[in-house]
Amino acid sequence: MRLGVLVSGRGSNLAALLAAEATGRLAPAEIAVVVSNRPDAGALEVARAAGKPVAVVDHRDFADRDRFEHALLAALATHDAEAVILAGFMRVLTPTFVAAFPLRIVNTHPSLLPAFPGHDAPAQAVAHGVKVAGVTVHFVDTGVDTGPIIAQRAVPVLATDDAAALHRRIQVEEHRLLPAVARALAQGRLVCEGRTVVIRAAPGAADADADQLL
Repeated sequence: MRLGVLVSGRGSNLAALLAAEATGRLAPAEIAVVVSNRPDAGALEVARAAGKPVAVVDHRDFADRDRFEHALLAALATHDAEAVILAGFMRVLTPTFVAAFPLRIVNTHPSLLPAFPGHDAPAQAVAHGVKVAGVTVHFVDTGVDTGPIIAQRAVPVLATDDAAALHRRIQVEEHRLLPAVARALAQGRLVCEGRTVVIRAAPGAADADADQLL
């Protein structure tokens, strides 16, 4: 499965995907193109260093979101992308874009959704005094971090944590989980039943709890 990876930031999640691809842990998925809405995104250099095609579709160049997304879809189509991974992509997608890749757009978020959607989730967690935070990988719908949850990992919140320290520890789990979900998607092992995502065992593998399948 050819993946289009959408980025806006420095590219730590992209780096995790590239590392998984380089060691065979992403197969049968492959990163076909990396697209950024920001020409100064550090993730573009991460992609170039790995020899991946890149494209910039700057949202500020378009009069409205529909025109921006049309260009975004065109960039993905140029590289025959079959699914989309949001790796720190900071734009909300419209129903038109989501419909172009039904249940084939995956996002990662640094909280245990539905808690703390949107920006600065680790800071929200610290401010609320929660004892457990974590990461969620989910399918994308037309809301903000509201799509069906594929997988989650919990991270304890320490008494010494500030938002930055907590986020760094969440990212350790994020960088493990996102490539595993991308691989399962490419293997056809993710089945969405309403809001419940079932993770099927890989061919020839023994049945196990969903948490053990990634």
